[in-house]
Amino acid sequence: MAATQQASFEGGIRSLVPARIDRLGWSRFHTMMVVALGVAWVLDGLEVSIASNVSPYLTNPRALGMSTGSVAFSIGTVYLLGEVFGALFFGSLSDRWGRRNLFMITLGVYLVGGGLSALTLGRGQGWVFYLDATRFIAGAGIGGEYAAINSAIDELIPARYRGRVDIAVNGTYWAGAFLASVLTITVIKHLDVSYSWRIGFLFGPVLGLVILFVRRNLPESPRWLVMHGRVEEADAATAKIEEATLRTGGELAPVDETQAIEILPTDRVGYWTLTKTLFARYPGRSVLGASLMITQSFLYNAIFFTYSLVLTKIYGVPEGNTAYYFMAFAFGNLAGPLLLGHLFDTVGRRAMISGTYLISGIALAVSALLFHQGLLSALTQTLCWCFIFFFASAGASAAYLTVSEIFPVEVRAKAIAVFFAIAQCFGSFGPWFYGKLIGDTTGRSSEYLEHHSKLWIGYLIGAAVMVAGAIVELTLGVDAEGKSLEQVATPLTAVSQDGGLLSNPTGAPRPPTA
Repeated sequence: MAATQQASFEGGIRSLVPARIDRLGWSRFHTMMVVALGVAWVLDGLEVSIASNVSPYLTNPRALGMSTGSVAFSIGTVYLLGEVFGALFFGSLSDRWGRRNLFMITLGVYLVGGGLSALTLGRGQGWVFYLDATRFIAGAGIGGEYAAINSAIDELIPARYRGRVDIAVNGTYWAGAFLASVLTITVIKHLDVSYSWRIGFLFGPVLGLVILFVRRNLPESPRWLVMHGRVEEADAATAKIEEATLRTGGELAPVDETQAIEILPTDRVGYWTLTKTLFARYPGRSVLGASLMITQSFLYNAIFFTYSLVLTKIYGVPEGNTAYYFMAFAFGNLAGPLLLGHLFDTVGRRAMISGTYLISGIALAVSALLFHQGLLSALTQTLCWCFIFFFASAGASAAYLTVSEIFPVEVRAKAIAVFFAIAQCFGSFGPWFYGKLIGDTTGRSSEYLEHHSKLWIGYLIGAAVMVAGAIVELTLGVDAEGKSLEQVATPLTAVSQDGGLLSNPTGAPRPPTA
């Protein structure tokens, strides 16, 4: 095992911690870490899908007797606003307080919000406000998870595995969605309407409570510790990971001394520093991150949140049977990241991201033409979407990978939070827009052809959006495969050969010239 491999010089730190992490072979430790942290996306998929599935129950007089509009606002809009707030608030704290502290806190916040949602005990405006508040809290916890977890995974996974792991983890959102459909069909559907929705709201918190105990054994990100000057803790955490790797069958390759980083630790990194980093230091990467996140969010929210409407209003599928179609849709979305993920590390980021965006965009355009000609049924439409989102899901997961690895460690969580918030805001336009195109038609009514024509144009717009994302990736993409995070984005406080800072956005004092 490597020795401490880090030393201090006047005003700064020299460390091999990042190189020691990147040279590790895969071991049981990494598997445990991915399971413990990656469950955040399973929880989000489970939460969103369960909430959507039980929303009709909340309008029942034997449950809460809420109006349809109130249910949609509480279940969807408020939860989304909570995610945006949680990402921005907890993302900032993750860069200040550490990844481990925050992925424990954010999961705890979600547990509280999710559990309290099930305890909406009465009816009336007061209880509606209560449900809104608890949904907001649950959303804030999940939004914070996105920032803290993506940062932690990228900083703890060896460079050669980072792409496939990050993409697979982000793709497990659809495992949660699939699980929600199974639970709805096998459990919730067979319970009394007066309490079945409460059971639905408790599935996520129960799973989260189990994972909370697993996360207690995970270390803080050694990269984060180094950047904050806590060198002894960073070395100790890295040594424990190395020991766990050897103990569970992994290998320790030699450490390349030339990969040592020299930095000036600082805690003074806020959103103002992030703004300067995004617009002054990395404007091209900022355009890239925003483009990938916005395009995938628009397409996903547009199709996902109107999926049931298309099945019931256009294809005449009974409301109770839509979950079966959704299970197939979720399976296709889950399969893409799992089966294609390794190619993002071998073939490369630029080729795979642009390729998945382009294929999904072209396939969506073809399916739009078939839809316009009336050649699709509920089954064949679902099969088309399974094929489209097999690729789109891998591309969407790669969008999260991109924004989490192309910016410096000091602002990584905040950058993820900002781009996540931007994507959610733009993506929220999709369901409204496509809902308007679908209209209030049912089956083959007299107004069907008119709205049918409008919807296929909407699908063409979605296809164009994805193709635009592919073009941006081809133009501005970053070839990050197999590279350490420090090679992809030099730390803001890295020290150059002459002893000066490569950049000084935080205002930290410069070390003396050698």
